[in-house]
Amino acid sequence: MDIISKGKGELFSPVEPFAFRESRKNFNRGQRNKISTVSEAVEKYVKNGSYLASGGFGTNRIATALLHEVVRTRKKNLAFAGHTTTHDYEILVAGGCIDRVDAAYIVGLEARGLSTCARKAHQNGEIQVTEWSNAALAWRLAAGARCIPFMPVYVLAGTDTFEYSAAIQTECPFTKTKVTLVPALNPDVALIHVHRADEMGNCEIEGITVADQDLAAASKVTIITCEEIVPTDYFRDNPSRTSIPWINVDAVIEVKNGAYPANMAGLYFSDEAHLAEWLNAEKTPESLQELLDKYIYDCKDFNEYFEKCGGQKRIMELYEEEHE
Repeated sequence: MDIISKGKGELFSPVEPFAFRESRKNFNRGQRNKISTVSEAVEKYVKNGSYLASGGFGTNRIATALLHEVVRTRKKNLAFAGHTTTHDYEILVAGGCIDRVDAAYIVGLEARGLSTCARKAHQNGEIQVTEWSNAALAWRLAAGARCIPFMPVYVLAGTDTFEYSAAIQTECPFTKTKVTLVPALNPDVALIHVHRADEMGNCEIEGITVADQDLAAASKVTIITCEEIVPTDYFRDNPSRTSIPWINVDAVIEVKNGAYPANMAGLYFSDEAHLAEWLNAEKTPESLQELLDKYIYDCKDFNEYFEKCGGQKRIMELYEEEHE
């Protein structure tokens, strides 16, 4: 197959579909209890240099408790899948955890503004970037989930994004038209927050799922936090509730309000005041460090952070906002 053109971006995750297929064949398929804790799961699975991916979309349903633990334990030299990542990317960059990113949407917190610390990290060359579109990253995960080396798509070609990607353009052997091939992506660890899960890892997501099903299937390890642990019969009685099946999950942790300050569909709205506090603190290194100390380093866990932010009283206010 002749290559017509090729992006000059670096491929941060090797394309190894057969090795990934073999690893999934060896996955323990027994129906077992995967209940863990945030600290245990991050300690066991997230290593310095790992390629990390965050579930949810924008400031919706992010796994904040896990992200805080990654920062709290000072993980370094992480690669990251920037698939419409907002506060999750902000957290990890503020903690100095990331040195390379596959970028589709990063730095911005949508209408709220730009993360100053993330912008400066990129301007100072602290984070290496390979560019993609949101669709291209989703299709890379789709290829990874299916254990195929690439996905042929009609995007990127002819754009500056293609030039700074690691995609290639070739001629389709069937139609003789030009197609873009985006390489499979198999993150080392996926961090995903869901509404409900059972002890084996079956998960239910309300609202948008975007690429989370493929993310869980494509990742070598998937850590789930959930609002509530439910009996397995909850899924057996109605299998259509299963957004992510247990076969793609390695650890399950119940973390009530675990997406805060992000939005959790049907449960609580995003805490706009707290997100603004983060953005304001990033104006100077000193105020950012004070914020990190207050909300992450000086907190033993997510629950202590959550109580500092107003706890149950605040989440009830956000519940009312979500249902306005």
